[in-house]
Amino acid sequence: MQRILAYVLRFINNTKSTTKYSGPLNSCELNNSLNCLIKIVQNETFSNEIQAIKKNGQVNSKSNLLNMNPFIDEKGILRVGGRLKKSNFNYEKKHPALLPKGHIFSVLIARHEHLRLLHVGPQQLLASLREKFWPLSGRNLARTIVHNCMRCFRFKANPVRHIMGELPTERITPTRPFLTCERDYAGPFLLKDRTTRSYKTVKAYICLFICFSTKAIHLELVSSLSTDSFLAALRRFVARRGKCVKIFSDNATNFIGANSQLKFFLKNSHRELQTKLAGEGITWNFIPPKAPHFGGLWEAGIKAVKFHMRRVIGDTPLCFEEFCTVLAQIESCLNSRPLYALSSDANDPSPLTPSHFLIGETLTSIPEPDYTDRANNQLKRFQLLQKMFQSFWSRWNQEYISQLQTRAKWKDTYSDQLKPNVLVLVKGDGLPPLKWLIGRVIQVFPGPDGVIRTATIKTLHGIYKRPAVKLCILPLPPDPDERS
Repeated sequence: MQRILAYVLRFINNTKSTTKYSGPLNSCELNNSLNCLIKIVQNETFSNEIQAIKKNGQVNSKSNLLNMNPFIDEKGILRVGGRLKKSNFNYEKKHPALLPKGHIFSVLIARHEHLRLLHVGPQQLLASLREKFWPLSGRNLARTIVHNCMRCFRFKANPVRHIMGELPTERITPTRPFLTCERDYAGPFLLKDRTTRSYKTVKAYICLFICFSTKAIHLELVSSLSTDSFLAALRRFVARRGKCVKIFSDNATNFIGANSQLKFFLKNSHRELQTKLAGEGITWNFIPPKAPHFGGLWEAGIKAVKFHMRRVIGDTPLCFEEFCTVLAQIESCLNSRPLYALSSDANDPSPLTPSHFLIGETLTSIPEPDYTDRANNQLKRFQLLQKMFQSFWSRWNQEYISQLQTRAKWKDTYSDQLKPNVLVLVKGDGLPPLKWLIGRVIQVFPGPDGVIRTATIKTLHGIYKRPAVKLCILPLPPDPDERS
């Protein structure tokens, strides 16, 4: 705008004056153009104050500019009078030109200064603006410019935040262990193919199953990532723990170890696994891609398994039998951990652990009547055993479930909810902020509580389904129609 007006003023000068200007614009022409723009803007917004100064020498007593003691200089620009006349600053700093609040010209000046100073923060931007100009509500203007800068937003983008979701029914309903479970992979780990010195190392993986209701863990060692290897591990799991009804697992993009192989395995095995397991009465559910917090239960289980493996095994290569033995011991250790915080009272009973539920029911057991209210002398031996097991579930309801009542994080409901047609910044794992994709929300998936935690995004590279915590709503200015 400044340069265009400078060329217009040059053309007017060349048509009226004998002194002709040509070539690139010089600093004098640019300053004249800027002063002309300032006067145009001030005449639009401060017309009453300018007329009052020309008539009475000062603004009206009810004017917002009264505390600045404004005056009009020899160029016709409204400037701040202030109290710095005796300072050794230059004239423009002692008497900066007034800029109106919220005017597009003030925004353009501040945006240009923000870019010239290499995307500085609000405080330094305001200090630089006040070297020549005095924008009304300058602090809010500087914050708005920095907040709406897309390049600055990428480096401090805040994802969409929402309140922590409700626990699923399977987590808080007493059921047989592993009736509903989650599955995850860990690895690869290097195993020895023989116990002799001249051994070779081969890859192996840990397949983890964790119960929804009791947090019991089952570990299987698999030799590859093929579909047949997993189905064999699933058969061993069912033979030892009983058939499950639902299995939850990650999507391919959430696996870390052997990333490319795991992606290929899951991408090409979803349909085959679902088809085979559906015939067995097992429902397979996948969480959204790149959303590990949707599977916090199994992620915590994998973390606990690796915690013990790093301290027990370290970098020592083991053979298949040795590794299976270590896994069984780790599984036993994890299934003996308390489900809730221990009490300091010596008279309290021992805390519940997942092992209480694993050894209290056989894999082929059938539903039994409730014996908890009957006296022990009225029960047969088998009924007494069933009463002992049912007392575990009674303590589970009274002691463990109450620990799940509070939210550990994400405690508030935020206003920055996703909506269709909203532009968002898609956070990419391992990518710098300037390479994150920009997409438009085309579909949202609210939960039972009405909070949107997943959305479908359309980008230049395709359509993706992403969790809300990976999306940052771009701070676009409102439409002119909405502002009016």
